Amino acid sequence: MTYVKSFKTLGPVDTTVRQAQATLDQLWAQTNVETRAYTGNIVALTTRSHLERVQEALSGLEGRYAGRQIIGVMDGSCDLTVHASLVAQEGGLYVERLLLDANAEQLQGAILPLLRPATVNHVWWGSDSKPTGTLLSELTEVADQIIADSLTLDIPPSRHYALADLGWSRAAAWREAVAQVFDSPDAARHLKQVNALSVKYKGRNDLPARLFAGFIGSTLGWRTLNHVEFREGRCERGKGDLCSVELTGKDVAFSWVADGPEMVHSTASWPGMNRSMDIHVPPMSLAAGLARVMARPERAEIFEKAWELARKSRA
Repeated sequence: MTYVKSFKTLGPVDTTVRQAQATLDQLWAQTNVETRAYTGNIVALTTRSHLERVQEALSGLEGRYAGRQIIGVMDGSCDLTVHASLVAQEGGLYVERLLLDANAEQLQGAILPLLRPATVNHVWWGSDSKPTGTLLSELTEVADQIIADSLTLDIPPSRHYALADLGWSRAAAWREAVAQVFDSPDAARHLKQVNALSVKYKGRNDLPARLFAGFIGSTLGWRTLNHVEFREGRCERGKGDLCSVELTGKDVAFSWVADGPEMVHSTASWPGMNRSMDIHVPPMSLAAGLARVMARPERAEIFEKAWELARKSRA
């Protein structure tokens, strides 16, 4: 990727896997740019129903962390087609984009030759269906980071690659809101009395809520999430986001309740104390979630403990 004076997207141009680099070079020649800087590859595997959402999210990255975007449409046409573009971004930035329209079997072996070498490889499973065949496992071999809804797909953490979960990323501000309350030593002293957790979430997907509960449970030393109640809630948050969190125990109660789309009202009470505060917990777009996990993956130990507890809770 590099900065240019024009804001016009170039392409798409029909090409082949073999001719993809030459086609991109021809597009670059139209920009009169002499030098280019490449930051990495992101491979997004998706289906037609999610393609627009995936393209929008990738455009929202503005070329950060991945100067080459490869989108594999796994339920595409019978014949493998490749469309090459230089996608204009804000600030005069161009990002290389290769859209492969094919089926999963045809994508096997077609994506690897398109990866720009000697850079970081991010692989994003941008579909709500579980992977079949060997396509994802093939890419896992060269991936530095796998981005997925890891509980739905049952993709475990691995030492071979960094596993990033967008639901986990989306709840980062909620985790920080909880930590902020317990930054007060008097509140932290009452954590040992907590023995139950209730989590309400927006929509029908409870997996991000389970990951969040896994974080709370592992922090408190719980071995299971039997102490946790999961319920659908109503709030001005996006689907999959949290609506409220409540920790309770003998003579103690801590709560965080969404108050509008960006604020959370927190309360903490125990004998002789009733404290409340408003905390800014902004929503996170898909593009922002991608940028966050690509820029700084979560601490592996914390995520892995939360993931294990969340996975057990689904059994």
